[in-house]
Amino acid sequence: MDLYQMSNTTDMSTMETTTGSSCSSIPSYFGYIAAAIAVFFYGSNFAPVKKFETGDGMFFQWVLCSAIWISGLVVNLIQKSPPFYPIVMVGGVMWATGNICVVPIIKTVGLSLGMCIWSATTLLSGWTTGRFGLFGVDQQPVDSNTLNYIGVALAVCSAFIFSFVRNDIGSRNTDIAISVTENSPLIRDYSNQIESGSTSIYTSDSRPETVVFSRRRGSSSINRDFATRGSDSFFDNLSTSAKRIFGITLSLVSGLLYGQMFTPTIYKQQNIPKSDGLDYIFSTFCGIYLTSTFYFLVYCIFMKNKPKVYPRVILPGTVSGLMWGVATSFWFVANETLSEPVAFPIISTVPAVIASLLGLFVFKEIKGRRNLLILLLGFASTITGAVLTGLSKKISSC
Repeated sequence: MDLYQMSNTTDMSTMETTTGSSCSSIPSYFGYIAAAIAVFFYGSNFAPVKKFETGDGMFFQWVLCSAIWISGLVVNLIQKSPPFYPIVMVGGVMWATGNICVVPIIKTVGLSLGMCIWSATTLLSGWTTGRFGLFGVDQQPVDSNTLNYIGVALAVCSAFIFSFVRNDIGSRNTDIAISVTENSPLIRDYSNQIESGSTSIYTSDSRPETVVFSRRRGSSSINRDFATRGSDSFFDNLSTSAKRIFGITLSLVSGLLYGQMFTPTIYKQQNIPKSDGLDYIFSTFCGIYLTSTFYFLVYCIFMKNKPKVYPRVILPGTVSGLMWGVATSFWFVANETLSEPVAFPIISTVPAVIASLLGLFVFKEIKGRRNLLILLLGFASTITGAVLTGLSKKISSC
């Protein structure tokens, strides 16, 4: 081989590597379709478990992550068993660690504020990594910085706007009406009422998913059972200010970890020409399953082999996990075709629109003119931000 042939071969090799790392063989418009599918499933994946008791969340998260692993196995078989990348498992470890913080967050600062903080942090964490090339990842430029920055700003604002919506989740057909809002803890503490003997809690046989309160004095067996299930935790014994600081800190940590789930995948993908984003699904989901199993075993040890298990959540939790796995698989495709700076603002915020619509029309939780006005403002901010972010990258194919 002469010098010219060697030079030409080197140039072609360099061009192939560059193309593999910066340009996908999938047309960009398919990335928007993938993002739309991811948004739909992320916005509705918790609907199957809406009416079922999940307790402290540890058993539910393990069921959820088991189903996620199953969805990853299916993708792996469809992809004809691509190479397994151990480093990509780190992304799954970070997601599962962030997910384990959700219940403590809800118990300390409430779902509304907690979700607002971790959603905005997730968006900024993932977007910043891809846009500016952090943690060894190459920078992923867009065609219009202005549109991208404005879209991200509107997406972050929409997360805060949705936090002001208050849900009406009062139990139906109950003897005593209970008002629960999105700021209420996921697991409420009724120990004081139970100890006083004025109120007891039980589950209706005909509607086992509905919490019903009844005036029954002297029912010691029921009281003991609920006292055991709703006993004080470490978080319940904190002061109000300590709870707020602890919850906000956990929300920030959770958001940062969520936002870095794709970083090991993108790092590896940029160093392997012509690799498919779906080739990394199984490795990531293995990291999620193994980490969630580890945390669940630690929880069992902490509970002295008496974990709180809710059998009725197994089937809906499995459906929820499969839906999450589908959504995340399409997010991998969206990241590959659109890049993180474009995909993250869209997929991180638009699911809130789907979830809000379900709460409004299906579960009838969102009522009142004030909430509707806030929803409209949130929809406008989210959709405008998503459109501007999408327009910041021109549709093209390689």
